[in-house]
Amino acid sequence: MTAAYEDVPFSELLHRPAVTTRRLDSVRALRLRRRDAEDLALMRVDQMERDATVVDFTARLLTGLVRTGNIDALRQALPEALPWTTFLPEADIDTLISELVATASGAVALNNLAPIALLLTQWRHSAEVYADPALLAILTRDHEGDLGPVPEPGTAE
Repeated sequence: MTAAYEDVPFSELLHRPAVTTRRLDSVRALRLRRRDAEDLALMRVDQMERDATVVDFTARLLTGLVRTGNIDALRQALPEALPWTTFLPEADIDTLISELVATASGAVALNNLAPIALLLTQWRHSAEVYADPALLAILTRDHEGDLGPVPEPGTAE
């Protein structure tokens, strides 16, 4: 099996494009490291299309499982796919699954996976709160009444 990706300085692509792109024969993608900007990825179009096919299939499979009443199968598989879900309350698991299915379907239709990544990050952060009893107590304690107006960003004292 080929490696997922290989780190390459962006300048290598600029100075030796043919040699650099031939490295795609042994890896799925190249991560082009840049000093003053976010890294880029370089991959073959056929690999990108295969990845998109898998994501589309997975989103449709999730949707189909939920629609046909097989949500219990998803609930059982979730801790293996997302181990941090073990810290979420049971009611939140159903909400996560529902949001994940809807978001995955919409993201695939838009050909943009960013909403799925954002949703998973948000739920992971929720699990982190539930996993930390002190933090959970701070965030869920009863506050007597309204805490007052929230200052606009940049104007806090």
